[in-house]
Amino acid sequence: MLTLLTYPSAFGLFSASPFCVKTALMLQHSGQVWQRSDMLDPRKMPHQKLPVLRTPERLIPDSDLIRHWLEQKGAEFDQGLSDVEKAQSRALVRMAEEHLYFHIVLDRWGNDEVWPILRETFFTGIPAMIRKPASNAIRKSVLKGISSQGIGRFSLSERMDRVERDLESISTYLWQSRFLLADQPTSADMSVGPMLAAMRATPADTPLTRRIKQDNLLNSYVDRMEQAIPIA
Repeated sequence: MLTLLTYPSAFGLFSASPFCVKTALMLQHSGQVWQRSDMLDPRKMPHQKLPVLRTPERLIPDSDLIRHWLEQKGAEFDQGLSDVEKAQSRALVRMAEEHLYFHIVLDRWGNDEVWPILRETFFTGIPAMIRKPASNAIRKSVLKGISSQGIGRFSLSERMDRVERDLESISTYLWQSRFLLADQPTSADMSVGPMLAAMRATPADTPLTRRIKQDNLLNSYVDRMEQAIPIA
């Protein structure tokens, strides 16, 4: 049996990581028999990140590499799409994973209201006496990385403007069909859906969470994704 090594459930989601949720959606959609195994410390994993898929032969890191492996086993995530639609799908995936994702990270790790909740969610394996200083050091490292990436250098209004342009693009697709490129989920939905769900689920009232919760089109899309491929 395949085993998905994933961050635990949090904030009402399969996992706090949208990449782990994406991989669970792909596994479920593929028809493979699989199980989850939760972990909080991925330092011994390939790439020192999650998700990782344990197969009978090896460990496969990274959601894109896992997708490639599943496709080699016969999974079809973009069945019925034209070549142009598959190219659009690739662009939507990259927009979600290489841009929207970093706004989610900053909304959680950079928000003093959210941070205490994250600390008690993600760092329970650290003894209580040293949890605060140890987790604060990790937080500092994450925020330094977000600054190096670039998103952390923008003001809140500048960040929200950048997010808004992406959300408007996503909405343009959703006005045309139930899911981004078809009437059933495809690979783009398995990336974009978890990102929007993660934005909505951040455990505080932030401009980003409000933006999703108050948008009927995006809010209902997230709900449809959860219903279309149940993984809870």
